[in-house]
Order: sequence, then structure tokens, then C-alpha cells
Amino acid sequence: MSDHISGPRALADPIADITDFYAFPSPDSPGRLVLVMNTLPMAGPTDLFSAGLLYRFRLRPLTVSVAGSTGAPFVPGEDEVVLDCVFDRPELAANLDTGGAKQHGSCLTPSGEEVTFRVNDEAGGAGGGLRVFAGVRWDPFIMDARAALATIATRKLAFTEEGSIFLDGKNVLSIVVEIDSGLLPGRGLLGVVAETLTRGELNVRIERVGRPEVKNMMLAPKDFDRVNRDLEIRDLYNMEDAFHLGESYCGAYRARLDANLAFWDGLDSRQDWPVGEDGRHPLTDLVLADYLVVDPTLPYAEQGSFLEIELAARRGEPHRTCGGRALNDDVMDALFTQLVNAGQGPTIRDGVDSATRPATTTFPYLAAANPDPPEPPEHH
Repeated sequence: MSDHISGPRALADPIADITDFYAFPSPDSPGRLVLVMNTLPMAGPTDLFSAGLLYRFRLRPLTVSVAGSTGAPFVPGEDEVVLDCVFDRPELAANLDTGGAKQHGSCLTPSGEEVTFRVNDEAGGAGGGLRVFAGVRWDPFIMDARAALATIATRKLAFTEEGSIFLDGKNVLSIVVEIDSGLLPGRGLLGVVAETLTRGELNVRIERVGRPEVKNMMLAPKDFDRVNRDLEIRDLYNMEDAFHLGESYCGAYRARLDANLAFWDGLDSRQDWPVGEDGRHPLTDLVLADYLVVDPTLPYAEQGSFLEIELAARRGEPHRTCGGRALNDDVMDALFTQLVNAGQGPTIRDGVDSATRPATTTFPYLAAANPDPPEPPEHH
């Protein structure tokens, strides 16, 4: 549930729900950056993409902020590369034995060239410095979601030595884009985000994702927030521009994060993140800078790179890894450890260290879809 079902609107319209977002230098094609957007939690083996949606990747250059540990660690530049993927309405195949329906899609390159592809074709489509795949794949996200929710409900760490992936074997609709480094905005750090928007003359942002679990673990719990305890805040947050947070609801986001981040910090009965006199949590500004930070000039790395650039910037030190987020990263252990003990104590493990079917190091990277996925849970 990295970003699965991240608000009432995602629950009502799951086709537009971004479940996860990844960005990493290609281990298969040096000199390329890989972007992965997963959508539609609990996708069926024959599900297809919406012709009414715009699936968008946005990339901006970043500079390290002089604010350092006292504010947002990065300043996004104004230059932006946008990659928009759209899909045709499904066509009924002439021979129903071939799978029933087929669908084509296209991705618009920064130069205006259109790269076309067939959904579920592992070769994808290529052109204009891009390679694109779209189709049903095994959901790579790993986390003991039940234990995480129990931690919030009981106010005690509920993780066990052997955890379980919630509904292991579920599928997602995945879009994978490889982009040549020469097309990237700038030659250093990048901020990257994935979005779904309505398609047509008016593009309304429905979902946007940067880092995992910002919405479900950090913004969703209401009980600790004394300012907005009755406010479901995630749909408002989803509509925001990740690079230019609006002022209208910023106070509400900050109050929620200050309260919930303090809750996570207190789970080991000590305070590792000193709160300011105004109640501001030291991580609030970093969380609100909600985009993956990646250095595509450094080589691919699987473990230890997630959040490494952000934490190095807070300390005023140079980063050592490509950052971003790889498909096989155990990001939840890294995230929970920072939230609970600021990396100054033992690793906070959720008991799940890898996917049942890990991602590969060759395009399109994600494991093939499960032909017999578990049944979706009923929502009440």
C-alpha cells in the first residue's frame, strides 16, 4: 500500500490510482534513466489502461538548498521535462483466443515525437531517445501492511521477525519509460514525480506520487492531529503540484505531518527528531518536497540508495549513491528506521525483505503478471 488506495477518490476510481513510483539509472542500458509508474491496485490479468487518463512523468533539475537541515533540502529549477503517455480505447481482437482485447498506447517525447507501443508487448516501443513498455505486471511493492496499520492503531510497533506481503501476488498496470540522459533537464540531481490527470482540453490532476507512504502512513492518520482531526486530507494533497505546493492548505499538511511524524518518532520511547518551539518536526519540509531525488550520473544501486541523497543534503554532506528508488529496494525498512530512530538505532524491520518474484535488471524490469492473482478485499 505504498500509495495504493491513497484517498477516497482513489478508492472510488482505482483505474487512476497510482500505487507506486520508481526512478533509477538503468542497469541494462547505461546512460539511461528508468521511470516506472504502477497503477490500478488489484489489476486483473486482462485489465487495460484508461483512454480517459493522461499518465505523466515530470522531471526537474534540483539544487541543494542552503537551508539544509532547517528547511526543504532542495530547490527545484524551472526547466521541466514532461513525458505524457496515453492509450487508445481497447479493440476487440479478431481472434478471441488471442486474449480478447488489445490496446495501443503512445508516449510523447520532449521533442514532440510520438513513440507508439502495444500494451503487454515486452519489447515495448522505441524512438526519440525513449523506450516504453505498458502492461500488467506483478506488483513489486513489499511491506507488511497489516503490521504497519496495527502499529498506528495500537500505538506500539507491531512488526514481527517474519512478516507477510499484503495480498502477495497481486498485479498492477505498469508503465516503464527509459529516457536517454541527453534528454534530461540538467546534468545533476533531478526531482521526479508521477501523475495521473484527466485527458482532454482540461487536465485535472487526480493523483501524484513522489516518495512511498507519504499519504497512507504520514498523512492518513487523524487521531494525533489536534488541528484538523476530522479532515481527510489526502485528496487535497493529491491535487497539489509537487514542485510548487499551494498556500491554501499548506498549514493543514504541516499540522498533520508535525503530529504524525512525532508519533512515529515516539514509538521507541525516545525522541530522536527534536521538535522546534513551534511544534515543527525536522522532517516535515523534506516530506513536503514530495518527489524522488535521483542522480542519473551515478551507477544503479539496489539497497542503501533510497533517501541517501536527501539525508546527505540535510547533513550538509555530498551524496554517494544514485538515490531514487529501485524496484527491489526494501524502502520500508529504510523509511521506518528514519521515522522511528533517525537512523541512530537498530533497523526497524517490517519482516519482509524481498518480493516473491523480484524485479530483473533487464527491460521491462518488473516480473510477469500473476495469471491467478488473489481476490481483492471487500471495502465497507
